[in-house]
Amino acid sequence: MTAASPQAPHSGRLLSFDVCCGLENLPVSVLNEVDDDCLPPLQYTSENVAGPGEGRDPTEITLPGCECLTSSCEQDTCICLQRYVGAYDDDLCLVDFQEEMGYSRPVFECNVMCKCGEACKNRVVQRGLAFKLQVFKSSRKGWGLRTLEPIKTGRFVCEYGGEVISSPEAGRRTRSQRSGDMNYIIAVREYLSNGEILETYIDPTHIGNVGRFLNHSCGPNLYMVPVRVSSMVPRLALFAACNIAAGQELTYDYSGKFNNLEKRVSTEEGPSGETGNPKLCSCGSSSCTGFLPFDSSLYNLKDK
Repeated sequence: MTAASPQAPHSGRLLSFDVCCGLENLPVSVLNEVDDDCLPPLQYTSENVAGPGEGRDPTEITLPGCECLTSSCEQDTCICLQRYVGAYDDDLCLVDFQEEMGYSRPVFECNVMCKCGEACKNRVVQRGLAFKLQVFKSSRKGWGLRTLEPIKTGRFVCEYGGEVISSPEAGRRTRSQRSGDMNYIIAVREYLSNGEILETYIDPTHIGNVGRFLNHSCGPNLYMVPVRVSSMVPRLALFAACNIAAGQELTYDYSGKFNNLEKRVSTEEGPSGETGNPKLCSCGSSSCTGFLPFDSSLYNLKDK
């Protein structure tokens, strides 16, 4: 479901409208105490939508369901849980989220084809927002997202959702950006056991959800995990990497890694191969590398 988000009136105060247009479990308010800027136009969607060139429909049901005739599935009998050993514990926290080298394992939740109940503990991301969040304006980083209540380590916070587009379309959109434009396109590359790489490109620039307002941090408090529910198209779910206090800004590492301390490239390669100035990072983390992550491969995605 999608809806056009209303435009914020002149701010400097708490704004009453819901960024999510009623499409989420909880409303997300807006606060701007910095200037009179309005939120950028956004067609809000509570789930990924198929964009230009993408042959996969993220809303199509393509995964089989389990045969568990119980209120909550058990590891020994549930085919969904057997795809990922013990994804969530009894407190709905993601278990063992990172493997060696900083890569996360995919999660398969029970879906609409499953015979288990709605209370099954293997249904987390599909339930949507569980914490009160707020979009706010900061003086250094522009719009951001914070939590209005405490969040425990491992709990699901929100998705990074939007248009699922093809690699040629991702390349075209990236090359058409001007130097001052924000790049919201994220490329997810999953390495399969047979050696193949499964690529997914999601762009929430014009059609997206609350995840669009998350800022980067070199020392983030969220980490991203591909979660599959009814489709092989992953939902990019963000979980708490630590206990997060009420009022704290929510951030993740734009490079896709958690606490990525690798030295970042200090120059950016443009669509014609030219080198420009890097975008400085303003995360304020003690582990800040100085520059925002930059994926130059998006410039090299060719039309097919």
